[in-house]
Amino acid sequence: MITLKPEPVHVGGVDIRNHLILAAGILGTCASSLSRVLKSGAGAVVTKSIGPEPRSGHPGPCLIVLDDGIINAMGLPNPSKGFLEELVALDDEPVIVSIFGGNPDQFYEVSGWFADTAKGFELNVSCPHALGYGAQIGTNPEMVEACTAAVKRRGKPVWVKLTPNVTDISSIGIGAEEGGADAIVAINTMKAMRISTEMRRPVLGNRIGGLSGKAVFPIAIRCVYELFESCNIPIIGCGGISRAEDVIEMMMAGASAVEIGSAMMRDNEIFRSIGLDLYDVNGISAQEIVGCAHA
Repeated sequence: MITLKPEPVHVGGVDIRNHLILAAGILGTCASSLSRVLKSGAGAVVTKSIGPEPRSGHPGPCLIVLDDGIINAMGLPNPSKGFLEELVALDDEPVIVSIFGGNPDQFYEVSGWFADTAKGFELNVSCPHALGYGAQIGTNPEMVEACTAAVKRRGKPVWVKLTPNVTDISSIGIGAEEGGADAIVAINTMKAMRISTEMRRPVLGNRIGGLSGKAVFPIAIRCVYELFESCNIPIIGCGGISRAEDVIEMMMAGASAVEIGSAMMRDNEIFRSIGLDLYDVNGISAQEIVGCAHA
């Protein structure tokens, strides 16, 4: 397998320790868990998505564990502005704050709370199960452009996390780029559901949730590949990555770095284990393979 040499990594305006980033929504609710992930080998971490007002989320059950993935319908639970207290202990760490809103003004408001502490922002315009937020605005290129431009006014790096639940993800990526995004994150979860044959009803309290994990990896690869063809800003691959080979494949599709989330459920030392396989002093520079599948 191809290995990468350890080297400084700068992606989307942010200096990170390596190419492996904790995805939003996974152990991102408090400073202690984020710090633990960084100590376990993550190059940077993305927080739980924070919005304009506190939310308790959807009624349970909120999560289904499958053989090849996870379906969740959390409903964007978050403490809103109260999360600012959690970032105090992480002032010098590579922390990207994930934020959401229902319009550009709300994105601008929320970003202002963290403008002095976050190394950058990741805009959640892709959650598939929160009414009025996420993918409900992230399927519109003009709205994505406007929300991106609003947060970009804060003068911080802006990453935009895209939904795969569209007919043309490239148009959404172009909207983010035209709004001033420093990077695109692809992808968030796929809309999905399961039904209990014993209870004769949907398993999730919200009925429909978002599928993540190994099952979505081929979809994520396709989305990164298409975005690399149409956009000129860095892409951060996300979706189903669980081993070093997946990182290499995602980079060949066009990703400059990757985010890892669901794999932590089965291995809370996943960043350390992938890093041991991925990096070697005799390895090659990541730039030699990013997008090489397009040659």
